[in-house]
Formats: sequence, structure tokens, C-alpha cells
Amino acid sequence: MASNQYFGTDGIRGTVGTHPMTAEFVYRLGVAVGHVLSLETPGPDLFVIGRDTRTSGPMLQEALTSGLLTSGARVLDLGILPTPGIAWLTRELGATAGAVISASHNPAAENGIKFLNAQGMKLSESQEQALEAYLASLPEGALNLPETGRRVDGSQYYELYLQDLLATQKDLDLSGLKILLDCSNGASHRIGPELFRRLGAEVIALHTESDGVNINVQSGSEYARSKPQALAALIAERHADFAITFDGDADRVILMDENGQLIDGDHVLAILADALHRENSLLANTLVTTVMANGALHQFAAEHHFELIQTPVGDKYVTEALLGLTAQNTADGQFGLGGEQSGHIILLDANHRTGDGLRTALFMLRVLLQQEKPSLAALASQIQKYPQLIASCNVASKPDLKTLLPLQVKLDEVKRRLPGLVQLNSRYSGTEPKYRLMLEADTRHSTRELAVLCWEVCDLIQRETNTPPGAKIEVLNVSAGGLIPRPENDR
Repeated sequence: MASNQYFGTDGIRGTVGTHPMTAEFVYRLGVAVGHVLSLETPGPDLFVIGRDTRTSGPMLQEALTSGLLTSGARVLDLGILPTPGIAWLTRELGATAGAVISASHNPAAENGIKFLNAQGMKLSESQEQALEAYLASLPEGALNLPETGRRVDGSQYYELYLQDLLATQKDLDLSGLKILLDCSNGASHRIGPELFRRLGAEVIALHTESDGVNINVQSGSEYARSKPQALAALIAERHADFAITFDGDADRVILMDENGQLIDGDHVLAILADALHRENSLLANTLVTTVMANGALHQFAAEHHFELIQTPVGDKYVTEALLGLTAQNTADGQFGLGGEQSGHIILLDANHRTGDGLRTALFMLRVLLQQEKPSLAALASQIQKYPQLIASCNVASKPDLKTLLPLQVKLDEVKRRLPGLVQLNSRYSGTEPKYRLMLEADTRHSTRELAVLCWEVCDLIQRETNTPPGAKIEVLNVSAGGLIPRPENDR
């Protein structure tokens, strides 16, 4: 199947002001979406649009709306709202499709557009290809098409989404809990604190100042993963019971326990799978995760008597697997559970088809409060993760990795140097100009051993892709959190 020119694994992304993240291109994209997707549904068309807090959001939204209006559709403006809220409302309101203007955890200078089908899920590859074909068929230059549709204010639907979240866990009472809540200066900056306060918690809200440029700046779930010591210090300073952190569009959640230990997506998946399994509510008695998941999850699943299946990297593949399980099993009263280390957790039921950091946090708090002595540290201690690192490095190009002979030779060397290797995953990012390497080994190897190899492979891949010297390389300790600097003797 031919690769797309614009659509990656999570919509279209780029640096604002550079093609394709320009008003001109996004207008043409709106024209294509309005005309292609309207053919799939009968009756009057409704498109819903929401965004995160980036400065470029209104400009891109206006361009997209203008393009959509040329199809004669109504376009409902939801304003600033988490991606999962837009997805849920797309389905709830019976819309033709939804659009999210966000670049998730990426810096404010970048932005993206993700489209959702009528079920609130990502478009299929065939839909993306149809959109790209329509884009290619449009004449060059200004289109000057009449806007025959209508703009509609959808700000009132914020409360509808909030009410759905509140109904997620009936009778959940968070009274007596002091929660440190990091909203990443992003889409959860308003709804996050309001949700947990309505449930009775004392909320210490951090990073809720949405000035358009500070989204994800030293804040949010990815910052917690890379710099966990900063969040741990705040928990101690503010005497909080634990911390909850979201990324820029709030489809990811990372927690930190009372002792300052990071609780990532692997922990969350293990805890929720065990809880749902014990309640006979785990769809097909199966947890779905990706090939990047820590190997300790396999052992945990076996010990707790549920199945585990893995997919390629990307939440859309996790969702596809969960839908497959739904088709094969009776799903009444069941939750399809799947997700990624990043904290993108999908709790799939009849009305929810995408990852939602806020909803996931509520599920976690229900499990927490069911304990005789509620402790996130005790819950997370049930799974002892293997040493695991993920290296990410910027690349100037993305040649087929199989054609890079020096890389293949180096990866063979890595395998020889790590007799205790559990997993190796080498790939490009599907949304950014980056190469990623995951190394996981058993306790025969130290974190430093893995880090040395990660840096060596990243240096090599940057040379092979003609990436300028000094381009960014990060090596993340997935198991414990924190970035690992280049080993001194490798400088």
C-alpha cells in the first residue's frame, strides 16, 4: 500500500508557517475533507472542531473551517477541549466527522490536525488516501469557493463532556485526597481542575496558564517522564498524596506516587487489567499493548491469569485490536483495555473509543480507593519492570532502515554485547523527524550499559542520515523515569 504524502500515524503535523502547517494548505485540506467525508453519510453534514491552547490554533481552525464550509456543512466550534472530549462529542452528537487541532506533547511552534470518523476514531488508511487524492486533484492557486455552510458555537458542549467524565465512576468520592494536578498549560487547563474538585478532592493545579506558547514547557506528562525529580519535589513540598499529569491535548496521563516514583502507562495497564479481570469486566480477559511495552508485563499477565497481546507502535493499532476482540466476544459490561507506556490508555466501551487521560485517571482512583490502605506506591509495586531505555534522535531524512548496512551491523553488535537482551525495537517516529531505539534487558545488565549502546546507535544513525552535528539526542530511562546523559567516556 502506497505511503501517504501528508498523513502520518497521528494525522498531519509540522512546524507552523512551514508547509503543510500553513493557512493556505489547511484551507485546501478543509475543502477535501468536507467533500470526501460528506459522501459517506446521508443527510446534512456536521463537522465538529476543537483545539488545544497553541497560539496557532485559531488561525488553523479558521482556515479549516472556511474549507469545510465550502461543502455546505455546519461546522461546530467546540473551542479549547481535550482530544478525547472532541472524539467523544463527535460520536455523541452524531457528527459526520471531527477535527482536532493539536500537536499533543510537542512544542508550541508545532501543530497538527487529526481527523476523527463518526465513531470518534481515527480515519482509516483508505479514507486518508481518498483525501490525499482529492487534494492532489485540486487546481493550483486560490480556489475562491463560496462558503455555503454555517458556523455554529459549540462552547456549551464542554459541560456535556464534563458530565460524561463525572459519570465514568459513579459515587467516586475523592474527599480527603490532596492531588497535585499538572495540566501542561494545555487542553486540560480548565476541565482538569474542575473535574477533580467536583469529585471532592483538594486540587493543587499546576500549569493552567494557557498563554499559547507555554504548552508542554517544563510541564505535563512527558516532562514528568524525563524530569521526575522536579515533580517528586513538588509532591513533598506541597504534602500531596500523589500527582496526576497530562500532556498537551490530555489523551495521555502519567501519575506519581506518594514516594515520588513514576507510574507510567505500563503500570497503569497492569493495575487496571488486574482490577478489571478480578471484576470479570476485562474484555476477552485480554490486555492489548504495543511491542514497546516492558517485558515484565508478560510475566505479570501470566501471574494474574489474563492474556496479553501486542501490536505495532501506535494507538490506532491498539484500537484495531480491541475492536477485533469486541467483534469476537460479548462486550456488555466489559471494557476493552489497551495502551502504551506513554500513558495513552484506551478503555473501550460502547461510547468511548479513544484514549482519555482524564477518564483513565478516574479509573485508577477508583482502584486506589478500593484498597484497605490506599497507596499508589503499593499498587505500582505489584509490577517490577525490567531495565528499559528508549533513545530518540532527530534525523535529517528517513531512508529505509533496512538499506542502512552500518546500522544493521551495529544492531547485530548490540545483540552480541547484551546476552540478557529481552527486547530491541528500531524504528522511525510516525509523527516526527526522529529515529527511536528501545533496548530492554534482564538484570544481568545495568542501565549504564544500555545507555552506552543507545548513544552509539543514535550517533551512527545521525551520521548515516546526514544529520547536522549536535542535533538532539535523548535517552529516556523508561523503567524509572529521567533522561540519561551521554556517558562521560563517550564524549
